[in-house]
Amino acid sequence: MPDGGSALSAAFLNVTRSLSGRAWRERPADAGLARAHAMRHGLSEPLARALAARGVGEGQAADFLAPTLKALFPDPSSFLDMDCAAEILIDAIERDRPMVVFADYDVDGASSAALLVRWFRAMGKTLPIYVPDRILEGYGPSPAAFRRLRAEGAELVVTVDCGAAAYDAIKTAAEVGLEVVVVDHHLMREDPPAAAAVVNPNRPGCNSGQGNLAAAGVAFVLLAALNREARRRGLFAGRPEPDLRQWLDLAAMGAICDVTSLTGFNRALASLGLKTMSAWANPGLNALMQVAKAEGPAGVFHAGFILGPRINAGGRIGRADLGARLLSTDDPAEALALAEELDALNISRKDVEREVTEQAIVAVEKADSRPGDSPAIVVSGEGWHPGVVGIVAGRLRERYRKPVVVIGVDPVLRIGKGSGRSQPGVNLGRAIQAAFEDGLLLAGGGHAMAAGLTVRDEGIDAFRGFLLDKLIHESAAAAELDVVEIDALISPRGADRQLFQDFQRLTPFGPGNPEPMFAAAHVVVDYPQAMRGGHIRCTLTDGAGAKLKAIAWRAEDTDLGRRLLAGGGGLHVAGRLKADDWNGREGVQLEIEDAADPRASN
Repeated sequence: MPDGGSALSAAFLNVTRSLSGRAWRERPADAGLARAHAMRHGLSEPLARALAARGVGEGQAADFLAPTLKALFPDPSSFLDMDCAAEILIDAIERDRPMVVFADYDVDGASSAALLVRWFRAMGKTLPIYVPDRILEGYGPSPAAFRRLRAEGAELVVTVDCGAAAYDAIKTAAEVGLEVVVVDHHLMREDPPAAAAVVNPNRPGCNSGQGNLAAAGVAFVLLAALNREARRRGLFAGRPEPDLRQWLDLAAMGAICDVTSLTGFNRALASLGLKTMSAWANPGLNALMQVAKAEGPAGVFHAGFILGPRINAGGRIGRADLGARLLSTDDPAEALALAEELDALNISRKDVEREVTEQAIVAVEKADSRPGDSPAIVVSGEGWHPGVVGIVAGRLRERYRKPVVVIGVDPVLRIGKGSGRSQPGVNLGRAIQAAFEDGLLLAGGGHAMAAGLTVRDEGIDAFRGFLLDKLIHESAAAAELDVVEIDALISPRGADRQLFQDFQRLTPFGPGNPEPMFAAAHVVVDYPQAMRGGHIRCTLTDGAGAKLKAIAWRAEDTDLGRRLLAGGGGLHVAGRLKADDWNGREGVQLEIEDAADPRASN
């Protein structure tokens, strides 16, 4: 097996250009480190190599394979302003100050809000939730919202998953006598807004080293700081100290659904949170599972593809506070009613998303708008619902494998609300923040892989030009990373449940810990079948007659899909192994990522 950089020089199975246009490489790993993992922890060679390939050092494997809060929890005081925030909030409890939590409308915002609501409830204090309407108010705090909250009697507002860029709103808050504590994780400018405290691991000057946390992760650390400060003041003399472990499921929801890097402490939150989630003790998550007709134990798929889209549906096309209310309620009847409403909204969201996606693809594919060698895609359309542009941007990013910004323009106001999704190696949030600072946007910001913006209709072309110039160098470097990295070569006979279970020790998968990619060489595609939604099912057969079930999602109109539907031939196929438990069979199937025909010119 080649090591380190040498793995980048040799094409795996000699695939230099696959049906998706990518080269295949063996995922780089240090052979000596892999051997050390195998010997010390009794791992198979492929699993030990995969561990090394994910940057897990010799002394880190135990914490990676079985992460614990004790080993990985950061000191809350390492976060800039964390101690200050804790003091302000405990003061508010002791003085019974009227407070409000101001949350973003996505899963991370809802999870962060629910964490705070549940902790304050355990302390005997009700914490109301305010979530701005995506259409009427836009993202994050506004001067009007803060004036409204102050007029209704609030003295202190805690913003979660927003606020780091709310300079005007926080200035207004000071003018009307409203104190603000910011809990966020988005990229920031050097000068923070003038809040009482700004807790953000991505704030310049913060030395926590926890910049990969979602807002829910930051909020979870804040709860630890609150416990510590409350303990110091003797507030637990007459009540039990809240056990934060019961709310790990909410921290995991934010980490997974906000697509954060699942490394270090954040990996512990996701891993332990999924175990907590599996008890389905949170009434809201339990109700969502009921209406979705799903069952556990919980995994990344449950959080990211069953629960997350439904929680998000309220903020996208319905009432913005539904998700936060669902995750914070202890009333099973209320939870079920909210879950049913969110499930219905999610069905409507899918219809809207499908329509906008189709229109966006047509716009991109126009002769004068084809992506070609462009470092990014910026596409806009009149009347596109701002609640789905982020999902559509993700779909287009998968299709074209480059950063995509999708903008929906209000036909009356002529204002565009946009959302972007990026590729590894391209910091889209930083580029959009720069466009805002250059005066090209009315608002804009985010993080490396996802960002949002507001722009005047007549300013979209100027923004597009700015973004393409800004990203050209990053995108050139990122293109070198746009390869299919293979963890191990398998055969249909060897792709069994034991292999699948062995690699499950690396879960949860996500950014920073990619799901293992397997390749099978010279397989025959049998029984290909196009399915509703553009998916393709087939069976992969090797020379000895062993068979492996496989599926390629949304592939029908791609070169990969057309080749699979043609069947036959000795293809090289790459994909991810998944459990196949239909009718209790406990088998596996391959989710096809890519394929290459060794008989064709690479």
